[in-house]
Amino acid sequence: MHSVPSPSTSRPSPVCGLLNLNKPVGVTSRRAVDMVQRLARPAKAGHAGALDPLATGVLVVCVGGATRLMEYVQRMPKRYVGTFLLGRQSATEDIEGDVAELPNAPVPAREEIEAAAQRFIGRISQRPPAFSALKIRGRPAYKLARQGQPVALVARPIEIYRIAVQAYQYPELVLEIECGRGTYVRSLGRDLAESLGTAAVMSSLTRTAIGGFLLQQAVDPRELTADNWTAAVQTPLRAVGQLRRVQLSAEEATRIRNGLTIQLTGERATGEAGPLAASPAAINTTEELAAVDADGQLVGILCPDTGGQWRTLRNLPTGR
Repeated sequence: MHSVPSPSTSRPSPVCGLLNLNKPVGVTSRRAVDMVQRLARPAKAGHAGALDPLATGVLVVCVGGATRLMEYVQRMPKRYVGTFLLGRQSATEDIEGDVAELPNAPVPAREEIEAAAQRFIGRISQRPPAFSALKIRGRPAYKLARQGQPVALVARPIEIYRIAVQAYQYPELVLEIECGRGTYVRSLGRDLAESLGTAAVMSSLTRTAIGGFLLQQAVDPRELTADNWTAAVQTPLRAVGQLRRVQLSAEEATRIRNGLTIQLTGERATGEAGPLAASPAAINTTEELAAVDADGQLVGILCPDTGGQWRTLRNLPTGR
């Protein structure tokens, strides 16, 4: 795992940026954020996508003005390695609950599992687990479930880009999964097992990537100190790498920071930071742009206004 960089005495302490953390097992996402928050005060800190206490891996924490960019990190595809035990079930859909073994459960062949997994690729509907932080009448579902109250969460659309069987020796099944936001991996294992006529509980989960934030480069939040944490803070531009970029003049940057509009032409937008690099000629009137100043620091996110003008959707006055 990536070690915390050595502190630098020449670099000013940033209060705006992102931390790629490797969340340890048994630590809540909120607890990991609190570890950063204590170091970052008075700057705010928040995560861009929680992990269950059972899970480990990439947890992106936004600090300072970069908390305004959490939505963009949440949009990034996520990669996981999940381990499941077939022929077993629990109310929590993982080994955190009381696990019961199914009598006479079928033992699917690897080929059957691989074929079934392909039917979950694409945009599918998923029923979230009862033990989740989703709200029901203003209360987290897991609190109601713990009290024995019935929890019926509505299925919602999710996107699955890839499922691959990494290893299989019954009852243990290891899957590599790439998916979009809002996906519950334990529920994906549940549904895959049900399609095979059995059940499954998740025994471990590691998030290996969120977009370009990789596990190999993540730092353990328990290793962060007042002396070294700023060296691990990454530029806010990492949160908006999927957006096309436009460089502003000093006058335009001032107008944007003051909440005023500016005029842009299509030729000024570039796709160097994202997948639109092949077609940088014209600005789409519905897209968002990452606006940077002459030093390459993020000023904010722009969106179209009336009359060919562009306005600030999210401002980042302390961007780096």
